[in-house]
Amino acid sequence: MEQEVKPFNKNISGYKNEDEFVQYLNKKKVCQVNPMFYDFLESIFGKIHDDDIIWAWKNDQLEKADIFIKINNIIKRISIKKGVKNSVHAEPISMFLKFLTNNGFDQKTIVNILKYHYADGTTDGTGAERFSVAQYKEKYQDEINQINKVMNQADFIRKAIDKLVLKGNQGDKSIDCIIYGIMEDFIWITKEEVIQILLNKKDEYSSGLHISHLSLQPMARCLNKNPRYEKDRHYIQAKWYNISDDIIEVMNNRS
Repeated sequence: MEQEVKPFNKNISGYKNEDEFVQYLNKKKVCQVNPMFYDFLESIFGKIHDDDIIWAWKNDQLEKADIFIKINNIIKRISIKKGVKNSVHAEPISMFLKFLTNNGFDQKTIVNILKYHYADGTTDGTGAERFSVAQYKEKYQDEINQINKVMNQADFIRKAIDKLVLKGNQGDKSIDCIIYGIMEDFIWITKEEVIQILLNKKDEYSSGLHISHLSLQPMARCLNKNPRYEKDRHYIQAKWYNISDDIIEVMNNRS
C-alpha cells in the first residue's frame, strides 16, 4: 500500500530537511537549479545571473536562521519549517513576561497571563488541580479576550514578530525568509511579508491566547503530572498553525 504524500512534507526530520536544501543548492550555478528554486532565489536576492555560484551551509548556532545562502557575497538567512503545528519560538515564561513588562503590560494582565498559562489557580504552577485549556476557557474566556485585546495592538505585534519569528533571543540579526516545506515541494515568505501578513491578521478572533496568528501556550500542560514533562510547564511557546495558508495567501497576492 502506497504511503500518502502530504503537501510540503515527507517523513524526514527537520534537521535532515535542512541538510537536503543545503546539499541541493551548495556549489551549483543558478542555471542548474529547478524553476521553483530559481523563483525563490530571485525573490530573495533580486537580480541574479545564470552563471552566479550559490553557496549554502547550515547554521550551527541556536538562532532563527537554519541555513545561510550566499550569492555574489550577499548572504541571506533562512528559516525552514515543515509539517503541522509549527512552533516558531519557545522560552521560559519568566523571560516572556519580562518582555511584556518592558513593553508596558500592566500587572493585572501579567497575572492573568500566568493564570492562563498554568491553569491551576496559581501564578507559579503550584496548584493542586490542573485544568485543560478547554476547561479554563469555559470559565475565564472574558479574561482571555481582554489579554488578547492588549496583545493585538499593531505596535506590540511588530515587536512580538521580531522576537518570536524573525530574531529570537540570540543576537540581533533577523531572518530574511521562511521556507515552508521540503526540497521537492516548498513555498516561502520574505521577512517583509511576514510582518505584513501578521499585521493584517491582528483583528481575527481566537478563543486562545494569541498575537495575530501566533498562538501562545505552555510547552506542556502536563495534566497527568508526569515528572518527565513537569519542566515544560514553565516554558511558553508560540505556534503558527496557519503558516502554510498564510504563505499561500501572500504568494497569491504577489505582483
